[in-house]
Amino acid sequence: MQIPFRLLVVFILLNVISTSCLATQKKLDLSPRILSAKSAYFENQTGSDVAGNGALAQLKKWGKFQIVPDRQHADLVILLSADPYGGGKIIMSGGQTGSVDTRGHVEEDPIPQYGKLSQNRYACLTVIDPTTGDKLWSAEHVWGGLMTGFNSVGDRLIKELEKLEKKDSHLLDAPAAGHSNNISQAESWFQTIFS
Repeated sequence: MQIPFRLLVVFILLNVISTSCLATQKKLDLSPRILSAKSAYFENQTGSDVAGNGALAQLKKWGKFQIVPDRQHADLVILLSADPYGGGKIIMSGGQTGSVDTRGHVEEDPIPQYGKLSQNRYACLTVIDPTTGDKLWSAEHVWGGLMTGFNSVGDRLIKELEKLEKKDSHLLDAPAAGHSNNISQAESWFQTIFS
């Protein structure tokens, strides 16, 4: 059975259009909730006022969010901490080790893991939905040292969030133009073939 030439051309064009449309679609690194938020509550749980003040100063310098003093009136909670949000390692009363997730569920390690402390100290920046308590984004960075700055970890993490927000807000605007361009090219090709 022989495939008609025009049908073959149509299949090829559809394949080209679909792959070019997929190539223009990019995955967002940040939640749309973060991109649309207007206000934020900042909380420092590192135990270091210098690191917390540096992060807050960078957040204000960025200017994306209005910093509010009450988490009840905030679109987001930005948490700077020395431990990951909503979870961590525990040792149970029987000596078994495990971890706790953000919902409070405890999972035992199959083999106890004592002394799992890292040589490096890290700070974590977590963006949280204040109504649900869900983690929307998080990152961590090594804290301290001559090369990274002794207490600059908070502002470095805020800069990372700012960089991702600028990239993602740019992506939200750009794909629509690319899709309409591909569709108009396909329409002109179809008209040329079938006329």
